Amino acid sequence: MSGSKLSYPAEKHNTVDAPLAMTVHDMPAPVEVAQADERRTMAGRWKMLLVMLVCATPVIASYFTYYVVRPEGRRNYGELVTPPQDMPQVMVRDTQGRTFPLTELKGQWLLVSVGAGACAQACQQNLYFQRQLREVLGKDKDRLDRLWLINDEAPVAPDLLPALHQAQALRIDAAALQAWLKPAEGQKLEDHLYVVDPMGNWMMRFPAHMDVTAASKAKRDLERLMRASSSWDQAGR
Repeated sequence: MSGSKLSYPAEKHNTVDAPLAMTVHDMPAPVEVAQADERRTMAGRWKMLLVMLVCATPVIASYFTYYVVRPEGRRNYGELVTPPQDMPQVMVRDTQGRTFPLTELKGQWLLVSVGAGACAQACQQNLYFQRQLREVLGKDKDRLDRLWLINDEAPVAPDLLPALHQAQALRIDAAALQAWLKPAEGQKLEDHLYVVDPMGNWMMRFPAHMDVTAASKAKRDLERLMRASSSWDQAGR
């Protein structure tokens, strides 16, 4: 018996070889690329600002406490400087002749007096109260440095050197100094003591011609500043 084979015709496929098509929709337009880059840049900036804000929060909070949240009836003796004035980029020279930027003093509270190298009686009185105000801060005194800015080239009298123990005496360009610190109306730059915060901002000026009564009031202001900044400011640079 002869067998028969069933055969199926091969299916015909109507396929046509064609190159892959690519349209302008397959690649992002230059405008879209630019917009995406701009969004990434903005997101990065916001993240950076957020980190800076978090780091600055303790400082902002302490200043808010001192400047804004004030108990009823409380008054500052010193005049607050608004806005605070940033320390200038200027070179200074110590009594040994070493030259360095004034901004090197950032990182510490500064109680500043100003005077000529000859340091007449009013200048010596300011240096005295400057020293006493630091000492009465007790455990917080290491958070505040005494700074005497000498605004001329006159030599410092040798008998003044003992009074400058644990203080810095620095010669500074008079014009740069006058552009930074300002006296009250009708007063001279040398008549006041000035307070500079650890970020280098001049932020307070005590009234001119300090005496014992005035010094006790200035002491209270300094104590408040130390308390308000205790969460973020540590002794030493």
